[in-house]
Amino acid sequence: MALLTLKPVNANVHSVHLADGTHVGNLKRVGSVWKFKAVGYDTHGAVEPGCGPLTNQHNTVFAQPDAAAVNRQLGSHLS
Repeated sequence: MALLTLKPVNANVHSVHLADGTHVGNLKRVGSVWKFKAVGYDTHGAVEPGCGPLTNQHNTVFAQPDAAAVNRQLGSHLS
């Protein structure tokens, strides 16, 4: 079972979600690479860039938005 799923936002962004639908970040195309941008939310629901359960994986580089690759590289960091 995949821990993380991707949802296309536009040609340069895919949102990354836990299996329960919780948004934990985005894959953003930066030049010719895709970078994971972690996000968290404060107690009022405001977005906190670079935070959340995958904070330490912020800026992880990917060749393309591929759910299997995202799960391999980021999924093991979820507790």
